[in-house]
Amino acid sequence: MVEEDKLADAQRTHWQSTYSAHPGMYGEQPSAPAVHAAAAFRTAGVKDVLELGAGHGRDALYFAREGFAVHATDFSPVGLAQLQAAARVQGVDQRVSTAVHDVREPLPMPDGSVDAVFAHMLLCMALSTNEMHALVGEIRRALRPGGVFVYTVRHVGDAHCGAGTAHGDGIYEHGGFAVHFFPRDLVDALADGWTLSEVHTFEEGDLPRRLWRVTQTLPR
Repeated sequence: MVEEDKLADAQRTHWQSTYSAHPGMYGEQPSAPAVHAAAAFRTAGVKDVLELGAGHGRDALYFAREGFAVHATDFSPVGLAQLQAAARVQGVDQRVSTAVHDVREPLPMPDGSVDAVFAHMLLCMALSTNEMHALVGEIRRALRPGGVFVYTVRHVGDAHCGAGTAHGDGIYEHGGFAVHFFPRDLVDALADGWTLSEVHTFEEGDLPRRLWRVTQTLPR
């Protein structure tokens, strides 16, 4: 546990300095998974979205522009400050709320209070398997019946899997960023008690990163 806490603290510091040095580092355009998620959310009748690991907000802002009420969380106050400033510029600040939050802690949401949850490469950060199961339990608690959870993770077929510093439990650190690379059985385990409707393979970035986009729904 002490080692996990040290890694978590180091990653928090690393992301803070990264967002400070590179404001808006991922650009203004939404990620492809966010575009897919918005369409899935509209089909499901979603009105409000909780985004975990929102960073500087390119996807949270896109959801707001698409008409959803968005609650964006991240453990980086620097990233969320950039998100809030962009929301004001884009005129969507009335539809966006933010909270500094570490997903190792219980979600700051009441039971059954949101229609959908989105997390792009958040679950594959430096989280242990036990922490991921606890987080998905919290997501389940916060969602309303029939709620939709869309997330993406880098998987064991990614070029960086096994490279860099090994921290155990499938976590490898490369270039200062620690990633938990997912085997397929972990996706299935996290979907226990949900309806798993999609595990979509895609690539992103210059490496390219190899990821799964996962969509699962709570029973009504």
